[in-house]
Amino acid sequence: MSNKDKGKTIMIVDNEPDIVEFTKTILEMEGYRVITAYNGYDCIEKLKVASHIDLIILDIMMPGMSGWDVAAWIREDQRWDKTPIVFLTVLSDPMTQGIGRMAASDYIIKPFEKEDLLSSIEKILRIKTG
Repeated sequence: MSNKDKGKTIMIVDNEPDIVEFTKTILEMEGYRVITAYNGYDCIEKLKVASHIDLIILDIMMPGMSGWDVAAWIREDQRWDKTPIVFLTVLSDPMTQGIGRMAASDYIIKPFEKEDLLSSIEKILRIKTG
């Protein structure tokens, strides 16, 4: 990671605590700041008070409010509508992947490789910051 990526803030949204903690550990070891949310409602409440988030990693299948719904809310909110989203999900069928890739900056299937996640994040943040 380049020095200019240090200190970027990433939100992880997943209802599986093990996935959240695993992903958080990976990102913190790389120098990212991490905010966690364990469901869609929690994500939205934290976004309402957050000052800055550079990227959101979002599960699709969550109880109550799906990742699709959260992504739609993010795209409709003027503060966050340009924030990159990476879907991180077990949904692997081609149709869902195609829709997910249109709705987000990337689509990664669980279980995932650490290198794939970091490569995706670094590429997206490079594009975002020019």
